Amino acid sequence: MTLTDRILSQLPGDVLGGLRKADSLWQSLKQNSIPIPRVVKESQQLLPEVDWDVIICGGTLGILIGTAIARMGWRVALIERGILRGRDQEWNISRQELAAFLELNLLSESELQQAIATEYNPARISFLGGKEHWVKDLLNIGVDPVFLLDTLKSKFLQFGGQLLENTPFQGAVVHPDGVTVNIGSPILDLGFESKNPTSLRTRLLIDAMGHFSPIVQQARQGKKPDGVCLVVGTCAQGFPENDTGDLLVSFTPIQNQCQYFWEAFPARDGRTTYLFSYMDADQKRSSLADLFEDYLRLLPQYQNVRLEQLEFQRALFGFFPSYRQSPLKMPWHRILPVGDSSGAQSPLSFGGFGAMVRHLKRLSSGIDEALRSDQLNKNALALLQPYQPNLAVTWLFQRAMSVAIDRQVDPDRINQLLAAVFLEMEQLGDAVLKPFLQDVVQFPALSKTLWRTQISHPALVVKIIPQVGLIALLDWLVHYLNLGAYSALYQLGKAIEPGVKNLPPIPQYYYHRWIDAWKYGSGGDYSD
Repeated sequence: MTLTDRILSQLPGDVLGGLRKADSLWQSLKQNSIPIPRVVKESQQLLPEVDWDVIICGGTLGILIGTAIARMGWRVALIERGILRGRDQEWNISRQELAAFLELNLLSESELQQAIATEYNPARISFLGGKEHWVKDLLNIGVDPVFLLDTLKSKFLQFGGQLLENTPFQGAVVHPDGVTVNIGSPILDLGFESKNPTSLRTRLLIDAMGHFSPIVQQARQGKKPDGVCLVVGTCAQGFPENDTGDLLVSFTPIQNQCQYFWEAFPARDGRTTYLFSYMDADQKRSSLADLFEDYLRLLPQYQNVRLEQLEFQRALFGFFPSYRQSPLKMPWHRILPVGDSSGAQSPLSFGGFGAMVRHLKRLSSGIDEALRSDQLNKNALALLQPYQPNLAVTWLFQRAMSVAIDRQVDPDRINQLLAAVFLEMEQLGDAVLKPFLQDVVQFPALSKTLWRTQISHPALVVKIIPQVGLIALLDWLVHYLNLGAYSALYQLGKAIEPGVKNLPPIPQYYYHRWIDAWKYGSGGDYSD
């Protein structure tokens, strides 16, 4: 019996079975053998009427956007395959990002404070052989998902939303004037009369079912992800007293063609520690079980603790695919992917809660305008998930933090590069360092960092070029230049904004989508 088997088998529930199931999916992804679903069809037949303005599939993060839209007065139904309940593990986020809930009047100040389960400071960034860096107020808030989702669920129902739990999505038919959504039999009463209780009709279907949404799988047509982040971890009690956290720590050289990175946060139930690594989806890549074994082997050294001292509360594991062709462009009208379904998150981060909250105000106002102006065709909706050069440039960073399965590199190269880059960012100050750590890349900050790194560590930069590849470098240069252009366009867009208020609704919709793209695509949405 492996160490992983011994520890996970002691946890409540079939955790070991869950790990094996996730590994089976990871194996299928590496072999490119996941069947392509056929859940979306098209029909030229008009619908007699629609029941809803918006139907959202996927409740865990869909409830965030659903509550915001329902508050605006739209008829919204939310479909969730199980019971809508948050996980036990906190969601880590920065305090200023939580202001979105207050700005959209989704939570009161007291409710937001109740949703905060933990808070710590400062957080560490450290790489083998390099200097330790400490930052404050970054991802230092642990939000209680159970309280947050219960509160939003109550608000959603108060605003007139309809929640269908234990109701799996089974398929959709796109018509010229709406979408028929086929569902499994719900436990809750639908709340309205319908000739066919297993289908609902809506003007717009929002897909919030995550990376492995069947709609997304069909749209991507079996394309292998360009990058994957494997993550394993636990929450345990018995660690030495420690009120600080780790944002990005590496204390080992490259091994198994992987650079291992660590995170750690204080939690209500103990201390949460993660091990993650960036890679491609080559068939020779390690399994999640193998990564978990390495996690348990290295955890004592990482946290200066013996495994025998720890009382494990729960285990966490998964993998997160990312695609260079992102955000995902839907081939159908009237379907909008949001959150991880859209692929609009940074290839360096795991998406999820933080990415959804960051775009919550932009998405809710954009969906409201799309419904009001009836701009629900695929080209109009694509503007709600625009190309963002500040995320596209991070692909090169992800490539620099990973190693191809067949390439031999200096075991310390990634640590040396990151130590050098973060040293330069620290010297440039929080205005450069803190946005980057929140996946907000800005043209002036990036340019200064790259220039200083090239001047201070020219040999190291030259060694990285063969590792990432010349084609990837040239592709990155295009996104880098676009980042500068978006920064200029955003300033121009703000200057002419007062005159836009007099335009009809449709031109206003397109202008607002363009300025949103320039704002978020240049990191102009960041505030400290």
